[in-house]
Amino acid sequence: MSQRDLARDLGISLGGVNYCLKALINKGSIKVENFRASDKKIRYAYILTPEGLAEKGRMTARFLKRKMREYEALKAEIEGLQDEVYIENSDKNR
Repeated sequence: MSQRDLARDLGISLGGVNYCLKALINKGSIKVENFRASDKKIRYAYILTPEGLAEKGRMTARFLKRKMREYEALKAEIEGLQDEVYIENSDKNR
């Protein structure tokens, strides 16, 4: 599944998906490697109990919600700064 497909299915922006994926990579929750490069593929398998899997899902959901709030806050801050620059430039041209 591509990032674009994931964004569409989740109903969030492509930038939001990319931001969250990078955060999950930095956290160590996602590995970015060519799986076929290993002849011992089992070392990439993580086996959790159903309870452990459910808790990991809850933790990941909380983490992703926090990251999306950060992303939206950064996006709003950038838009605010762009508005300030536009207003300053408009005032200078009067």
